[in-house]
Amino acid sequence: MRGAMLICGTTSDAGKSVLVAGLCRFLARQGVDVVPFKAQNMSNNSFVTLDGGEIGRAQALQARAAFKEPSVRFNPVLLKPGSDRTSQVVLHGKAVGTVSAMSYRERKAELLGEVLSTLDGLRRDHEVVICEGAGSPAEINLRASDIANMGLATRANLPVLVVSDIDRGGVFAHLFGTVAVLDAADQALISGFVINKFRGDQRLLEPGLRQLRALTGRPVLGVLPWREELWLDAEDSLSYNADGVVGRPKPPKRDWLRVAVIRNPRISNATDVEALACEPGVSVRFVTEPAGLTNADLVVLPGSKSTLTDLQWLFETGLAEAVRRFEGPVLGICGGFQMLGRYIQDPDGVEWRTSGTGGLGLLDVDFTFKREKTLARPSGLAWREHVTGYEIHHGQVVRSTEQPLIGDEGAQTDRVLGTHWHGLLENDTFRRKFLRWAAERAGRDFEPEEVSFQAAREAQLDLLGDLVADHLDTKAVIDLLERGAPAGLPFVPPGAPPAAE
Repeated sequence: MRGAMLICGTTSDAGKSVLVAGLCRFLARQGVDVVPFKAQNMSNNSFVTLDGGEIGRAQALQARAAFKEPSVRFNPVLLKPGSDRTSQVVLHGKAVGTVSAMSYRERKAELLGEVLSTLDGLRRDHEVVICEGAGSPAEINLRASDIANMGLATRANLPVLVVSDIDRGGVFAHLFGTVAVLDAADQALISGFVINKFRGDQRLLEPGLRQLRALTGRPVLGVLPWREELWLDAEDSLSYNADGVVGRPKPPKRDWLRVAVIRNPRISNATDVEALACEPGVSVRFVTEPAGLTNADLVVLPGSKSTLTDLQWLFETGLAEAVRRFEGPVLGICGGFQMLGRYIQDPDGVEWRTSGTGGLGLLDVDFTFKREKTLARPSGLAWREHVTGYEIHHGQVVRSTEQPLIGDEGAQTDRVLGTHWHGLLENDTFRRKFLRWAAERAGRDFEPEEVSFQAAREAQLDLLGDLVADHLDTKAVIDLLERGAPAGLPFVPPGAPPAAE
């Protein structure tokens, strides 16, 4: 088998990432040499590859689903929003500058060549490439410069499946409308639909499925059921529960341990706290106001793409003072570590040019932002446990009187910890020691269980593979991979019709 296809979604968080992961796991279990690909990702949830490059965490997860080591080839363009108007551009794993929405449009032509050459290389080196779109292919205002959805599909001649989240409502309108606003050349590649997160009796859907096919000439190739177990490595903040709860908390042996995670506006790698949420008896909740710390036993300040801006937000909202007054244990990760310090400088204007900004002062550590970003996959000892993680940061420690946390990295006091390492809490033995430490300082009778975070992640990937095997027309999918989009798919008005001959 050799081929490639593109998975698009009617909206953000429609299910593109999980469907790509499910297809990768399904095909890999059949012995197929399959890899994921996302031409352009916009996310502050990123991961560091072994060769020191930065990619979206979703592509790292999809690589694991395919039993492959994550590679910068799987996500050649990564946009990391630093504000509502600007994003850092990461090309082939390395930051190459900052763009606005308008200036990025002008750069897309040169980036398209990079994207297509990377995809061509993957298609030569592997049997199957499962591509993931970005946002929605129906964003017709962006179509002329698109490099991730139909712009990619038409240039690489990829059959396209469109997935929609029925849990949001309006699934048939979303699917029909996505096709109907596209021009004829784009429509010719839309080969079928997938409905995601269905709850209930599928027989109730059948009249709609038949009518959608009659209206568009395209089949629904699968209806994936809702499974509440699927929540790890969320690509989009929309994936978290409306009340801010992370995961599906299981009851404790004795006391609950309540974790408040500060959800700053430019939060990055929020997935760091998901390892805590895997533990029975640990309730992890995102908070955005001081009252959210009232009943917390542990406060976590996660990473940030704009540390100085988010630090200012902490002071404006009153959260800075609330964290300072909090008497329990506190953990800062990456940007959160920097916020816990005494002073931050940015002389080169990496975020903004400033002689210095005061932090929360809970750790006697000073930081300076450097133009060169640190990207690393380190290992070391923390609390006598071997740990691994990954680093993605511009801020560097320039002065510290605190005891290090991991080797000579990070800082710790009797109740405040800080580290630049992402993924530290995924180390099971360290995480259990950390939870016991936090519970003791919070006065909680809490005992962690023998949970393997990696096993939990693998179980979710296997579940995704099972959902594809059991609920997707895999024969039709394989036909699309091998033969491409079917000829003669009907045009759906009112999109731009075929040119008159």
